[in-house]
Amino acid sequence: MFEIPTLQTARLRLTALTERHFDDYAAMLANPESTRWVGDGQPLDRTNAWRSLAMLLGHWQLRGCGMWALELKSTGEFIGRVGFMYPEGWPDLELGWMLKPEHQHQGYATEAGNAALDFVWNRLHAPRVISLVRIGNEASDRLAERLGGEHIEDMDFYGSHSHVFAYYPPHREHRRAYA
Repeated sequence: MFEIPTLQTARLRLTALTERHFDDYAAMLANPESTRWVGDGQPLDRTNAWRSLAMLLGHWQLRGCGMWALELKSTGEFIGRVGFMYPEGWPDLELGWMLKPEHQHQGYATEAGNAALDFVWNRLHAPRVISLVRIGNEASDRLAERLGGEHIEDMDFYGSHSHVFAYYPPHREHRRAYA
């Protein structure tokens, strides 16, 4: 079994998704505001939320990276997910994120995204990462730019018109450290 590392930032703990997160995870995926820009844009029932969680966990075993649960360090509350996906048919290793609506616009996704990128540069030595952002999702466009993403192209991806943002590893002296 692959051990999923825990990362910490000033306010967040990025930790393995577990069964203890499932009720909150399923509630997030049942919320149309959360799923509007992901997959087919439709909310998921608990059965499909379970499948989503299992797929994200399996990604760690198959690819050596995946999504983390985001928890507030101060309370342990589950607030979303962030991390990487590279399933069959994907154009490249993708950085993705989803926050519960009440935790959006507080800088959490930027904080978690930076920690995730540091992980992929320092531990996996990935040459490039992308984010696929559906055209119209301006908040995620801005987040990708804050994380250093460069809009390199637009593509039709599984029936959705998407911006493709590319991230590249920083020079060694510019790597950030998290306590």
